[in-house]
Amino acid sequence: MKAPQLKTIGLSILYLSIVSLLLTPLFMYFSHDVEVLRTQYPHAIGAKQGYPQYEMKRPRPQDWVTLSEISKYGKWAIVLSEDWGFYQHSGIDLNQIKVALGDMIEEQKFRGASTITQQMVKNIFLYQDKTLWRKLHEIILTQKVEKVLTKDRILELYLNRIEFGPDIFGIKKASYHYFKKHPRWLTPKEAAFLAMLLPSPKRYYQSFKKRKLTDFAKKRINVILMKMRMMKVISLEQYEAEKSAALSWEKD
Repeated sequence: MKAPQLKTIGLSILYLSIVSLLLTPLFMYFSHDVEVLRTQYPHAIGAKQGYPQYEMKRPRPQDWVTLSEISKYGKWAIVLSEDWGFYQHSGIDLNQIKVALGDMIEEQKFRGASTITQQMVKNIFLYQDKTLWRKLHEIILTQKVEKVLTKDRILELYLNRIEFGPDIFGIKKASYHYFKKHPRWLTPKEAAFLAMLLPSPKRYYQSFKKRKLTDFAKKRINVILMKMRMMKVISLEQYEAEKSAALSWEKD
């Protein structure tokens, strides 16, 4: 092959790469109509790799609860545990991304550093693989969602579709599964337990399975209760009482 032909092929590849880099973010931005999240609900239509797949439609699913139907403890335990700055940031927590990048460089381990909005976007619209491509897609859609929805609507969508254990999706199912009650009646410690599950629900489910909190679960629940105390979600008296209270299913 002659040099001019090689040059032409090389330039063509370069141009295609540039066009791809320019069009990829646009594709990701317009890949989903997030406007439907205002008035419609994600209904499970199947599963992939153990996670539900959704389509947006009406009416409200039977397993759905509005934010006003969840106790303030259920709401704030999870917000303070998962995304302390949720009501302040615009969907992306730059400090957490910086920490995650540091971990990835030092430990060669990819960590999500996802905000509540990012997790909601991933759960409803995207797949679960931990890749940089998916992460970029998630970040772009997150910015779009933050412009369209209120923080309360984002939180409601998140709480109704997050995983709380094996095949336990949504705070209503979780509340009935673990405590046999509607989420409006969750106590501070029950809410802290649910929040404790979220980083790795299948793994931390062991506390419930064995009917005894692991040492990690005890420490994590106490940290979440302390955060609730710091933010005045609960009083000092409530904190002291809840810290020593046993969950309904714990063995003596």
